[in-house]
Amino acid sequence: MTQRLILVTGGASGIGKACVERFAADGDHVISVDLQHETTSVSPQVFQEVFDLTQLDEIVSWVSSLVERYGLPDVIVNSAGISRMNFLIDSPVDEWEAIFKLNVFAVAQLSRAFANAWLGIGSPGRIINIASQAGKNGYRGLGAYVASKHAVIGLTKTAAVELAPHNILVNAVCPGIVETPMKHRERIDGGALRGLTADEILAEDISQVPLGRTAQPSDVANVVHFQASQAADYMTGQAINVTGGMTMH
Repeated sequence: MTQRLILVTGGASGIGKACVERFAADGDHVISVDLQHETTSVSPQVFQEVFDLTQLDEIVSWVSSLVERYGLPDVIVNSAGISRMNFLIDSPVDEWEAIFKLNVFAVAQLSRAFANAWLGIGSPGRIINIASQAGKNGYRGLGAYVASKHAVIGLTKTAAVELAPHNILVNAVCPGIVETPMKHRERIDGGALRGLTADEILAEDISQVPLGRTAQPSDVANVVHFQASQAADYMTGQAINVTGGMTMH
């Protein structure tokens, strides 16, 4: 199998980290992008890059330097994201701005930069956006996050239509409840909003999943890996649920 170059944002933890590990295990070279990396990469196939994706004006020049150093990635996985727990009536504007800056604007800018790079040399490419079932449903205390993930799915569909003639495929993966550091923090903060403990929120989470368990990051990474493979050559503009049956549309 031909060795590919994959770029994953948010690669230091959670779903992003699981994606990095899944691609590296398959023999691919992976560029892991994050604000910081807690440990030095133990794999020679993983290149760690420290970059703040909210510096939107710097993304195009950063992508150019990245391509000069590593070559042009075959696949990019937009996994970096943040959430904040707050009821809509209490959520400040700066909270919305921070969430949209990383979850939506950075995804759009990074996708645009790499799409232009692929178009410049007539190369195919793949963009895989980590959205969420929150991009299809509403959830209390997560108004800004929910709105941002709806936006990611809309962006995915538009980019898929525009880039399909150039064999650049754009899809989204929509995880359900995944055991990540972000989810653990949401249980604490969301529980505080509702007068519940994090353990009570966990029990509530599990009760909503038909398969009877929450997801591990690897469950999502497996589907991302599929989307990046030749098996998904005829798929674009899709938002694939990985929710244990919790969301079915």
